[in-house]
Amino acid sequence: MACAAAGAHAGLFDDEEARKAILDLRARIQASDENAQAKLADQARAQAALLEQVGALRRSLLELNAQLEAQRADNARLRGTQEQLARDLADLQKLTRDMAKSLDDRLRNLEPQKVTLDGKEFSAEPDERRAHDAAMAALRGGDFDKAAGALGAFVQRYPNSGYNDSVRFWLGNALYGQKNYKEAISVFRAMVTAAPNHPRTPEALLAVANCQIEMKDTRGARKTLDDLIKAHPASEAAAAGKERLGTLKG
Repeated sequence: MACAAAGAHAGLFDDEEARKAILDLRARIQASDENAQAKLADQARAQAALLEQVGALRRSLLELNAQLEAQRADNARLRGTQEQLARDLADLQKLTRDMAKSLDDRLRNLEPQKVTLDGKEFSAEPDERRAHDAAMAALRGGDFDKAAGALGAFVQRYPNSGYNDSVRFWLGNALYGQKNYKEAISVFRAMVTAAPNHPRTPEALLAVANCQIEMKDTRGARKTLDDLIKAHPASEAAAAGKERLGTLKG
């Protein structure tokens, strides 16, 4: 019985040890689980915090991107405004230049202008010059009636014009074209008397002789040609006058 009791006691001891071992193992497992759960909770909190930081960073990036887009839009508007201002400035500068040129042109049209005609330089008013040019255009076009009227009116309107010596010469030619030889002679002689050294004076004398020939005044033509040759021997008109003298009869 003592042996049986001893065996039973030993078996009981072994069961107690086993239970303790099991309890201890359970405690360690539970502690390990709790520790793991605590770590998992810490990791979850850390992950949540990280996600929150990522979310905040993402929101910051979105805000920054929005700001950059707004800045780009502002820059684009500013560039557009600057380009428009540059175009407006260029247009204004061109308008200013055009207005200045127009004003200069108008002022020039109102101011006397330097004219050189038949070796003579003088000042002419704009209206005076236009009247002369219009009369000469009519003469060049062969409209002797219009030219004679315009040239005669010019002399009356501008008696002191620097154009007048030349105008009288061409007026004589216009009258010659009208076959108004008597009046042409009067105009040519007035031109010769007023401007004996004018470069067209020899031509005027030759024209007088031509008018006299047309009027059958051979004697008068001879005298005029003689006067031409004596006064202007080196001129082309004098050479032509010599040839004309050779053809005159009577």
